[in-house]
Amino acid sequence: MLTVQQIINGLLLGGVLALVALGFSLVWGILNIINIAHGSFVMIGAFVTYWLFDLFGVDPFLSIPISMMVLFVLGYAIQRGIINWVVRAPALITLLLTFGLDLLLSSLALLWWKADVRSVNPSYGGSRIQFGTLVVPYVQLSTLILALAITALLWLFLARTRLGQAIRATAYDHTGAKVVGISLGSIYAVTFGIGAAIAGAAGSLVAVVRPISPTMGASYTVLAFAICILGGLGNVAGALIGGLIFGLVDVFGAAWFGAGYADAVVFAILLVILLLRPQGILGREYSGGTAEG
Repeated sequence: MLTVQQIINGLLLGGVLALVALGFSLVWGILNIINIAHGSFVMIGAFVTYWLFDLFGVDPFLSIPISMMVLFVLGYAIQRGIINWVVRAPALITLLLTFGLDLLLSSLALLWWKADVRSVNPSYGGSRIQFGTLVVPYVQLSTLILALAITALLWLFLARTRLGQAIRATAYDHTGAKVVGISLGSIYAVTFGIGAAIAGAAGSLVAVVRPISPTMGASYTVLAFAICILGGLGNVAGALIGGLIFGLVDVFGAAWFGAGYADAVVFAILLVILLLRPQGILGREYSGGTAEG
């Protein structure tokens, strides 16, 4: 049985992982592109926060909007200038393109920032809230709250705004969306930019709870892929639930089988879920993308 402290630790971890997966799921669900460069976007967001903190003393949580803005511009430009040319190409083409983009971004990061492992250590980094024997680190609690808030804001954006509804309409039927006057190129670029911005926010939160390096991106792409499959493709709530479950199972695996087997336990359970429900926990069977709220 998991203890209450382990459940808390799992939820704190899962909130950040859910945010990592959210942008990946959005792009995959709407553009039908598996963005291998997603982890590099997370890495860049982490380094934006690191350098703002290291050079200018900007609080890491206050740097999140800056990180999101930088990544939105980068993502929008990449989609408009590169990916839009192959957006309807076979999946292998977009996989190779985003894989090459990932190699480029990580190589540039290694060139500029070297392979050193860095961390963001604000003055309140060791603060914690304690309830009897239960300990909740302040930084991890703050990252969970912000991850939930960003997820909720994305859901509201998709459900309540004209642009969000246009994105959802494009996901359900891009031909029909084009017929009613929606500019697919603009929608694709904005969606990719939003996915990159969310990855930037996730990177900022990762930077305050874990060490960062230019080579960190690949592991977060794998995590985002697994959580996206677990929760349901293109589903905001699915990414959140998938991330929380992933965090709980990771803590469970480390507690019962040792830290070295935690990932193996997570992916074993993922395989079982996919055998029982291939579309994920909150996904539904369909052919094509979806952008469910």
